[in-house]
Amino acid sequence: MASMNNLTTLIKRLEAATSRLEDMVPAMSDPSAASNGMASLPESGLTAPGADARGGAASPSQQTAAPLPPAIDDFDALINGDVKTFVNMSEEIGGLVAEQSAAVLRAFAAERKFLIVTTKAKKPDIQSPVYMEVLKDLQATMGVVNDIREANRASPLFKHLSTVSEGINVLIWVANESKPGETVTEMLSSAQFWGNRVIQEYKDKDQTHVQWVQTFYRIFNSLAAYVRQHYMTGLTWNPKGIDPLQATEEVNAGPSSASSPTPQSSTGGPPPPPPLPKFDNAPPPPPMPPNGVSTSKNPADMGAVFDEISRGESVTSKLRKVDPSSQTHKNPSLRAGSAVPSAPARSDSQNSLSSRGKSPLPGKKPESMRTKKPPKKEFESNKWLIENYDGNPAEGMLEIKASISHSVLISRCTKTTIRVVGKANAISLDNCTQVSLVIDSLVSSVDVIKSPKFEMQVLGTLPTIMLDQVDGAALYLGRDSLGTEVFTSKCTGVNINLPGVSEDDDYVERALPEQIKSVIRDGVVVSEIVEHAG
Repeated sequence: MASMNNLTTLIKRLEAATSRLEDMVPAMSDPSAASNGMASLPESGLTAPGADARGGAASPSQQTAAPLPPAIDDFDALINGDVKTFVNMSEEIGGLVAEQSAAVLRAFAAERKFLIVTTKAKKPDIQSPVYMEVLKDLQATMGVVNDIREANRASPLFKHLSTVSEGINVLIWVANESKPGETVTEMLSSAQFWGNRVIQEYKDKDQTHVQWVQTFYRIFNSLAAYVRQHYMTGLTWNPKGIDPLQATEEVNAGPSSASSPTPQSSTGGPPPPPPLPKFDNAPPPPPMPPNGVSTSKNPADMGAVFDEISRGESVTSKLRKVDPSSQTHKNPSLRAGSAVPSAPARSDSQNSLSSRGKSPLPGKKPESMRTKKPPKKEFESNKWLIENYDGNPAEGMLEIKASISHSVLISRCTKTTIRVVGKANAISLDNCTQVSLVIDSLVSSVDVIKSPKFEMQVLGTLPTIMLDQVDGAALYLGRDSLGTEVFTSKCTGVNINLPGVSEDDDYVERALPEQIKSVIRDGVVVSEIVEHAG
């Protein structure tokens, strides 16, 4: 079964690689395809003047092909740079991550076509069906990236798939007519919500996954710089251009051959992609039993067992009687010694089989037996990492000066007070005990996981608080944060303290419900909060 799974994974990777090669073939064979929207890649080899990439004489249309606008050239550089680097890193991880990265590459190619359409066509009405038709390919490829995540929620790499699925929405910056750069920043925050969890999980296990996340983040930084350079105030169209649908047809006319390539003549054209490898030496799968039922046990054998049991005392007639001198319950001296002989020595194979079948999985090492790591406070790639603090430092509370693009990751801290100054992006707190958090404002949310006796005070605004497996929490909200949404899961003893009517009034404590009553009404499950009167 494992060999079949490996074969399926290999075939998926080969299909993804073949699809990318097919996209590259027309670009190498026809230089004019670049102006029609084909994703061309720079080649190291140079062609002689007056000759095309196939070695023949160039046609007049090829020799007079208009150069691409600088915005398209820079977008090609982004694809061939950071996007291709991300795809290569994804192939090192393999599996669903590699499959999803291939869909990301196709989504960037679709946006490239859309950008070329804007250089050829007049701007349509955003609410019109024409605009949606022009965006159809881009929306479809972005949907494929998200479908891979939704279809594999049970995958151990679900956090990886979610990182990319949330981040691919950055391509909708083209729909922001005023400040497209803000869209790029917002989508980076969405991707960081899952990407930072991947970093937290793999930073001590496999640096490949950490580098993979950082490579994906670099795409956002490069795209933000690209948007600032070419589309600071929004996407520009050609006021003297043609109809958008006509321009879309012209752009799609070039790459249509990539999806269904025609046979090349004997004098030109690159060779076709190699065939899939043949697994001639692979053993055939074992035959399936008829009707899917195992035939290893015969029903007649079970009947014989019950017949033997029904014989009564004759079943035990051949058992050996134990001599009273060997019975431990009658001889205390035998209990003092080792009256029961030790089992005969087993072979290594027997020991390994028995240990696998009977011994339980090793439990987690208690926290008291873990080696204490030194406290850590570092800033890496727009992220503050705070770890292993036991108590407050000598200078008092731990203070962090953050900006709107910074995320704060706090883990394995005990009895520590942390002050976040400024408006940060998001804060994640994991496996901490008795940690107090004081923040000014946040763009996204505070995510608290497995952190008992947690306290937090919000001085400014905070959209969302998410608590997961928290036993005891006190949340102090300010007047500007009364609209905060609080999500709880498997939590107990969570209290929210609200400011009084006036500045001199004390905080008013309100408890979050813990008991939920569910009833069925008209075939629908209705859940209500349990109220205790008296």
